[in-house]
Amino acid sequence: MPNIARITFCGGAGSVTGANFLLEIDDKKILVDCGLTQGSELADDTNWAPLPYDSKEIDFLFITHAHVDHIGRIPKLIQEGFRGKIYSTKPTRALTGPMLLDTTSILSKNKQFNLDKIYNEENINKAFLQWLSFEYHEKIKITENLEASFKNAGHILGSAMIEFIYNGKKILFTGDLGNSPSPLLPDTERITDVDYLIMESVYGDRNHESRNDRRNLLERVIEDNYKRKGTLIIPTFSLERSQELLFELNDLVENNRIPIMPIFFDSPLAIRLTEIFKQFKSYFNETAQKVLSKDKYLFNFPGLHSTLRSEESKMINSIANPKIVIAGSGMSSGGRIVHHERHYLPDPNNTILLTGYQSLGTMGRLIQEGVKKVHISGEDINVRAHIVTILGYSGHKDGNGLLGFVEDMQDTIKKVFVVMGEPKSAMFLVQKIRDNLGVNASAPSQGDSVLLYF
Repeated sequence: MPNIARITFCGGAGSVTGANFLLEIDDKKILVDCGLTQGSELADDTNWAPLPYDSKEIDFLFITHAHVDHIGRIPKLIQEGFRGKIYSTKPTRALTGPMLLDTTSILSKNKQFNLDKIYNEENINKAFLQWLSFEYHEKIKITENLEASFKNAGHILGSAMIEFIYNGKKILFTGDLGNSPSPLLPDTERITDVDYLIMESVYGDRNHESRNDRRNLLERVIEDNYKRKGTLIIPTFSLERSQELLFELNDLVENNRIPIMPIFFDSPLAIRLTEIFKQFKSYFNETAQKVLSKDKYLFNFPGLHSTLRSEESKMINSIANPKIVIAGSGMSSGGRIVHHERHYLPDPNNTILLTGYQSLGTMGRLIQEGVKKVHISGEDINVRAHIVTILGYSGHKDGNGLLGFVEDMQDTIKKVFVVMGEPKSAMFLVQKIRDNLGVNASAPSQGDSVLLYF
């Protein structure tokens, strides 16, 4: 009788967000990620249905990284009775605390679904009592025949691919794969000998600009905005994109590549997360560590103002142009950026710069697709500002990068399961893997289960 494992795609199949995969192997039930499904709101109503497994029976939860679409339903898992162990890298554990507290501060106000019973400090504290953290490559013994370890995904600080080795055969869950080279992080680790691969596909159907191109584009956008005496609005994700953007701006300012002007870092969560980044400098790439050895104020340069309090945020409007405002959320689906967009979108001298993935249904996606009006706080707001997208600052590998990642393991791979992408993107990548590499690949649907034979 062959050894058999089962994977059930409980979330993150047919969509970019909501990562949640159940691996049943060697009499253990293991979850990989437990994230929120996100669209036009922080969290979609589908998140509050009962989880598609008995949470009390789950033995382990492995977390790939600290983005909300990978960790956001941990309080729900706890509420439903999960008492197993949670495993992640050390930076992921540190970053998850403020990320979940921020999510709780928003969702606990939802009376329709009584989310205060799920999103509260008690459930978060319970999770951390069950949470162990590890270094990359540290072996985690699960059973006599099964072990796991974290490999560097290069996506955000502490992000990991999770490699399970069962009787010598390997199953790899990629989580999100980084858009290497990153200004701050090491490249995604090269892996060559996987048997079964569960991989993301956010940009499976398109490619990004190069690192040099993206920096030159950023410099040009800033200079154009300065010449027009406008406000440059940059919606950004609090975790990683904000810190990478500050790193790039630090370099441009200190090397006199852009004019000095007020730059407002207007995201309380991102400001708090940036302090955690400073505690994990050893996880940065060699270039960033060299810069840090000479410049101890990496995230503090001439012209930068961090506006933690809401009163400080409101005062930004009274500061004369030209200026730059960096604020969350990255898809314009909430947070302080929405108030800035309401104020600045109608002026053709201003610019909105999109640097990350914009989910279907979000205001960021509508703006990116060129709508002339958006609805903010009960008002129709005209969109006359310049709209610019730089995909090179995305934290995800592009189509060529994803294909290259699979190519490294094509000699051993038995099957690739393409997830965490819009259907069009996932299917495009599936076809590229089949056509270019001759590897068996498919894009499972939500709720599908597959058997793995060893």
